[in-house]
Amino acid sequence: MNARLRAFLAAEIDGLKSRGIFRMPRVLETAAGPRVRMDGRDIIQLSSNNYLGLTTHPKVVAAARRAVEEFGAGPGAVRTIAGTMTVHVELERALARFKGTESALVFQSGYTANVGVVSTLMQEGDLIVSDELNHASIIDGCRLSKADRAIYRHLDYDHLREILKGARARGAGKILVVADGVFSMDGDISDLRAIHSQCAEFDAIPMVDDAHGTGVLGTNGRGSVDHFGLKGQWDIQIGTMSKAFGAMGGYVCCDRPLTEFYVHRARPFLFSSSHPPAVVAACSAAIEVMETEPGLHARLWENTRFFKDGLRSLGFNTGQSVTPITPVIIGSGARAARFSDALFERGVFAQGIYFPMVAEEKSRVRTIIMATHTRRDLEEALEIFASVGRELGII
Repeated sequence: MNARLRAFLAAEIDGLKSRGIFRMPRVLETAAGPRVRMDGRDIIQLSSNNYLGLTTHPKVVAAARRAVEEFGAGPGAVRTIAGTMTVHVELERALARFKGTESALVFQSGYTANVGVVSTLMQEGDLIVSDELNHASIIDGCRLSKADRAIYRHLDYDHLREILKGARARGAGKILVVADGVFSMDGDISDLRAIHSQCAEFDAIPMVDDAHGTGVLGTNGRGSVDHFGLKGQWDIQIGTMSKAFGAMGGYVCCDRPLTEFYVHRARPFLFSSSHPPAVVAACSAAIEVMETEPGLHARLWENTRFFKDGLRSLGFNTGQSVTPITPVIIGSGARAARFSDALFERGVFAQGIYFPMVAEEKSRVRTIIMATHTRRDLEEALEIFASVGRELGII
């Protein structure tokens, strides 16, 4: 290895170790479920985005198996050259139907969807207005765009209005207002009605990243736009299929002219192959399950309320969460890492989250509830949280 590179890496890694936050990913040895085997231990899983348990749902698994047998292991090419299959088209139709839009386009991941959608649409002379706590993929899409950027304070819609009013007074071109539907670290939600109202007033384009809203909010998990009753009134819905869908991939749901534009201009779509047929078929099956088995969505929220109430009654600081994402805010990265390690030793995996993912003083372990957790899973997890929290002086 190059000597300068070796010295740089040693300094960076030593810095992480000195702060007590150097951790390599734990290794999952079973399918992603409410109880898993990880690093040789049987563990209650509280860090999975598999909200509805669809990664192991029989209909989803069977769909993936059939697609491999019929279409093989991969698409064979980039979609615009020779890699678009009937399963891709069927998934996009299902997504548009599920989200209540005219059209949909599938990307390789939620990250590439945000990067492609934002950077391609917004050009020099335009303005992107973004919530300060938006996901990194939105931030990177903004950075890749030649448009100007403005940040509004988290969930502060008076501040958003000031920015929009000033931008229109200065003669900005297209204005894109983008926010997470559900914020992945705090579990709070954007007020899409407030955003929509201001976009209408100032001729701006509303966009939501519904990565953690789809499968969680709205009728049968249709997402934030449905939750706020804005079907047909929202220009751009972004999402991922690696969370509640139980598989992987990203998408944009919107009117057809926009998907046609992205097919011809979005670099992530143009220069990288799409998902293998098994993944695409699994995503389509996941939509069918969400539409036909509403009990999963109901159980997700029943479990969420039980666990969230349990944490709060024990005295943990869960912030402003109103969704299945419930942080337990600790206050320093090293302390959050120790708390996560101690939980794991007792049989619960709740990942430590610290800078740069959140501000150092807001370091936490993040818990995420699944529809497939049993009441006993959650009771046992709460008992472990209580024991570790008392030992470490957190409660």
